[in-house]
Amino acid sequence: MQGCRRAFTLLRPVSRLSGYGAERQSSGLESPQISSLFNHTSRSVHYMHGGDRGMLGTTVLCVRKDDTVIVIGDGQVTLGSEIIKPNVRKVRRIGESVIGGFAGATADSFTLFERLENKLEEHPGQLTRAAVELAKAWRSDKYLRRLDAVMVVADSEISLTITGNGDVLEPYDGVIGIGSGGSYASAAARALIDVPGMDAETIARKAMKIAANCCIYTNHNFTIERLTSATSRSPEVDREATTLSNPDLESDVGTALKESS
Repeated sequence: MQGCRRAFTLLRPVSRLSGYGAERQSSGLESPQISSLFNHTSRSVHYMHGGDRGMLGTTVLCVRKDDTVIVIGDGQVTLGSEIIKPNVRKVRRIGESVIGGFAGATADSFTLFERLENKLEEHPGQLTRAAVELAKAWRSDKYLRRLDAVMVVADSEISLTITGNGDVLEPYDGVIGIGSGGSYASAAARALIDVPGMDAETIARKAMKIAANCCIYTNHNFTIERLTSATSRSPEVDREATTLSNPDLESDVGTALKESS
């Protein structure tokens, strides 16, 4: 309730600004700016406090350390304030060389996994290119655009986050956390990543336990997939990763990747 009161307190001055022309003029802001600010704030408050928040509630974590990469996820499915199922498998293997996990609506996530599998068949052994092609389709296709999910995928050389905004992101430290408990899990994993004697799986399990203790949408029923990590990356993967981090190429990453190869 306290969080809701803060949200409504935030919305009141914005709604007043959007309702009176005199105040808009005195503030120096044009009507479209006020309208955009109001709409953005409303969407943010709805996401944080709305009844469908639980549909995105989960924790999936990817940890890459030494010669191992781990993707681990919890098993809880939540709808509103009700736990629907405690043992859903949100982490899976895509072929022999790629592992991944999802946060979001289950049907939407499996649809995206299938699409990624198709892209990997078109670009075998090129996870970055397949992920970029999926993200481009996700953003532009009228059907895919409605799918509500975030994915984390990894192979022996690279770990990536794929979002519905068309983003393909590589972590700087080999740790990715998605879902409602993703920030807890990734923070815990980063705190443990340099501890001597702790391997990737030990770190991932400990971080997920911390997330499950903090996030009400996450339980302790974990599913794990693992791969052997490459000791060094191929020049092609390095070029593709560099392309992803270049904001000048953000508008057409797929073309840039084709040119780089």
